[in-house]
Amino acid sequence: MSYTLRQLQYFQAVAEQRNFGRAAQVCNVSQPALSVQIKALEEIMGGVLFERQARDILLTPLGRDVLERARLILGAADRLDQFARDHSGGHRSLSIGIIPTIAPYLLPGVLAGLRSGDVSLRVQIREARTERLLALLRAGEIDAAVLALPVGGTEFRETPLFQDQFLLAGSAARLEKVSASPDMLRPLDLQSAQLMLLEDGHCLTDQALEVCGQDRGSGQINMGASSLATLSRLVAEGFGLTLMPELAAHSEAEAVPGLRLLRFGSPQPARTVGLVHRASSGKADWAERLEHVIRDVGEQIVTATRT
Repeated sequence: MSYTLRQLQYFQAVAEQRNFGRAAQVCNVSQPALSVQIKALEEIMGGVLFERQARDILLTPLGRDVLERARLILGAADRLDQFARDHSGGHRSLSIGIIPTIAPYLLPGVLAGLRSGDVSLRVQIREARTERLLALLRAGEIDAAVLALPVGGTEFRETPLFQDQFLLAGSAARLEKVSASPDMLRPLDLQSAQLMLLEDGHCLTDQALEVCGQDRGSGQINMGASSLATLSRLVAEGFGLTLMPELAAHSEAEAVPGLRLLRFGSPQPARTVGLVHRASSGKADWAERLEHVIRDVGEQIVTATRT
């Protein structure tokens, strides 16, 4: 089967104009040339596509089926043609993955920064947990991912961008019980019964358990929340304590009036936020630009939290 886009274009024109002469004019070809191509398409499709009446042209049942598929093919071809024109004119696209505990706080500034540097850049965002983003990277479905490092594996290039320290978050009453000497407060001092964390599968939960010296085997740790926004509201009502990244602290404190934050003593627990992309893609210009924007936006947010 070797139909051509031109044959499909001619076929669609006849179906829309319901007249071979008018269709030929629309396609800027002679009517005999158009008729030859329609006939060839009918042979390929194995049946007549048009019911030719004296004053009208109607689609046959086969013709209706072919027209439906022809429109899909021609639409896809038009989009591919537009992509080729955009690419040759300097337009580019970038697909970025980002984990949920970073996305809502970092993305607005990053997208604004990328847009200001290249107004023609098309950015697609995929928000998912670390394991899923790494799978998308391996499959080539995204170009890079913003994650907590390290992720491991020689197949990836990891670039650390900024440190995101953890704060202790809870209600004023809860924090008062653990903050007699704030400068001496350590994550290891927290009792497991006090902790509320994100549901299993979030890397932030793994990090929180590690810095607090706890494990999943402790039945007293509540690991059921699906987002930092949910955790913020629960601990603000006194249901427990949680570890809050600086990246999210200002946004969550503004959104939840009862939420209070307490900084740990030195050395302060933190996660490293970085960019991960396939090692096979090399050190591309787009990656350097993305790293620069993410670093600037991230450091501005966490620095504001420390002042």
